[in-house]
Amino acid sequence: MISTKVARRYAKSLLDLGKERNITDVLFNDMKLVASVIRSNRQLAAMLKSPIIHNFKKDAVIKQIFEGKINDASLEFMRIIIRKNREYYLPEIAVALNELYKEYKNIQPANVTTAVPLDEKLRAQIMAILKKSTGHEIELHEIVDKNIVGGFILQWGDNQLDDSVSGKLRSLKQDFSRNIHAA
Repeated sequence: MISTKVARRYAKSLLDLGKERNITDVLFNDMKLVASVIRSNRQLAAMLKSPIIHNFKKDAVIKQIFEGKINDASLEFMRIIIRKNREYYLPEIAVALNELYKEYKNIQPANVTTAVPLDEKLRAQIMAILKKSTGHEIELHEIVDKNIVGGFILQWGDNQLDDSVSGKLRSLKQDFSRNIHAA
């Protein structure tokens, strides 16, 4: 939990810098790229976590990888993190920035699970309904799961709407198991 607090604190500082310079979208995209690169490169992740490798080497590697690919403010932020011996937290900082950015931009993530991929019309309808009911912009994540047979399962915030065939069958099974009537 401590690491999450550290990551959130640094992410808040970066977001505040973005607000001040009017580059929050740029910083958000930069940190998504940084997290993706670290996740996909085990050697880079191991280097950042290593207490044996000196900070000046880590700084040089980060600069070489990201210079010209991300905003100067993002690069300088990462270099400060390294100088403060917090490079271990870079992936967590990126995740925390993602969460804070979505709060700042009033974006509500939502998941919709269907048996087949959604078409554009249905996707637009779901997003419009959610936007109207939540008052937030919607970031819709689509999941295809043939096990639900048909219908959909919609999750947003602490809410879930299960209108799937498998959910209805499960509900019927529970009803039948509770209501056994003798003929």
